[in-house]
Amino acid sequence: MPSLHRAVPALRRLRLANTAFQQPTFVVKAAARPTCQLRYQHAEAKYEADASTAASGVDHSPQEQPDRPQFKIKPTSESYPNLKRDSRFKEVTADDVKFFKDLLGSDSAVIDGVTQDASEDLEAFNADWMRKYRGQTKIALKPESTEQVSKIMKYCNDNLLAVNPQGGNTGLVGGSVPVFDEIVINLSRMNKIHTFDDVSGVLVADAGVILQQADDHVGAKSHIFPLDLGAKGSCQIGGNVATNAGGLRLLRYGSMHGNVLGIEAVLPDGTILDDLSMLRKNNTGYDLKQLFIGGEGTIGIITKISILCPQRSQAVNVAYFGLESYEKVQQAFREAKKQLGEILSAFELMDRQSQALYKRASGAKLPLEAEHPFYCLIETSGSNTDHDSEKLNNFLEHVMGEEIVTDGVVAQDETQIHSLWACREGISEAGQHFGGVYKYDLSIPLPQLYDLVNETRERFQNNGLMGDTDDFPVLDVIGYGHMGDSNLHLNVATRRYDKQVEKALEPWVYEWVSKRNGSISAEHGLGLAKKEYIGYSRSETMIKVMKQVKGLFDPVSERCLIVAENW
Repeated sequence: MPSLHRAVPALRRLRLANTAFQQPTFVVKAAARPTCQLRYQHAEAKYEADASTAASGVDHSPQEQPDRPQFKIKPTSESYPNLKRDSRFKEVTADDVKFFKDLLGSDSAVIDGVTQDASEDLEAFNADWMRKYRGQTKIALKPESTEQVSKIMKYCNDNLLAVNPQGGNTGLVGGSVPVFDEIVINLSRMNKIHTFDDVSGVLVADAGVILQQADDHVGAKSHIFPLDLGAKGSCQIGGNVATNAGGLRLLRYGSMHGNVLGIEAVLPDGTILDDLSMLRKNNTGYDLKQLFIGGEGTIGIITKISILCPQRSQAVNVAYFGLESYEKVQQAFREAKKQLGEILSAFELMDRQSQALYKRASGAKLPLEAEHPFYCLIETSGSNTDHDSEKLNNFLEHVMGEEIVTDGVVAQDETQIHSLWACREGISEAGQHFGGVYKYDLSIPLPQLYDLVNETRERFQNNGLMGDTDDFPVLDVIGYGHMGDSNLHLNVATRRYDKQVEKALEPWVYEWVSKRNGSISAEHGLGLAKKEYIGYSRSETMIKVMKQVKGLFDPVSERCLIVAENW
């Protein structure tokens, strides 16, 4: 227990900070957590952007940003001229279009740019929402059943037509859109929720169900979908599983690997793999579904999932506090695990630069009056409001009394919870507000996690690329992320995209992570952006085995997206 003369000032600081936070001037209406449906902007381009291997985008919240200049996206094949179309695959013909239209039975299910001009309609399927990658597909298919997906895949396999599965198209690494003229198979019409058992908590649903809709459905019966993303109003649960999406509360509910009980998938040759188990225990041979979770659609298209949904917490509390060093952040995390235990659902890290950039871009007032080198956001989720609030306040009193935390506030209602979360979730959008952002999603051992941010910032201070005027491409280097998952989001906010900036970052960032036994992709996957860098996180043997798995499931296109020759 802290001594009285240390605890009393801590309590006073907490009360004063909370009083200031309760002032109505703090609450920003726009701070509500974004769940808007993704739409594509077709505004006239103002200038052309060079794609970079990790630039632009946000970590979890795809939103339209009308205040930002709209880039005219170069075709990915032009931005990456080293990528070559595989000549073994043929181009789509009018006969192919007729087959697909006869199969799907609806003109709206086939976006046909082969026999007519449909470039405007196909833009949403060709361009990713970051407006960084752009394919050249001439046809998008929207099946409404697993059987239709199966027949499409068999036809394409037999006729050597390349395909690109697509969910909500909210990915961050270029995997959700074609590179060349691949046929897009979009699962948005496969959007049925089949069953939900509120005793076992098992949901069975089509892959095209929107995450928000799935959460609302189970929420009506006091359960929660075990994944929370800012993109929940757009992303589809099949895509979430295919990319093993992490999200904001992995600390509490774990990953897709632990929550998905079964899947139904269509293999490249059209075979339907029925592994839609609803059992938590099934120890009969290989657990094949795990290959599809995080497989990014490279060995088959997930069409249905069964997933375990936990009971929804009745009491949610959120606190936001300032700290003087990264060492103090680690101490606070240790104490949070010790004192909050089973009710701790999120522990998010933000540095001073990230909060300053968020404030500058959004115009929002930050919860704490004084500036601190680091900030953390804690969320607890339990069943008893009074009990959980007491635990959280006791935790804050302890860490403030021990001078681990300098200052802090606790949200008193839902609006203030949204406002505090906005300070974390708004960082990503703020990072690209002033031009663009080079973005890296990394797993790094906790003791070294923030070292990369310091070294990156120092690197740009020394190379003359970062400064306070428009003469410098780099505006700032910021770090934030999921402390509970050892997941750092390193962002280099820029005034414009610049190949010198990219060259200063890559492959240096990946080399830095590799030397510390980290991962170059914590939760976003490889996609197109990181496929050539996989050797920084996986051994030659691992890559070889992955290629063998790909060849087993998809012998026709044996040449895997994961290339091992350079390693």
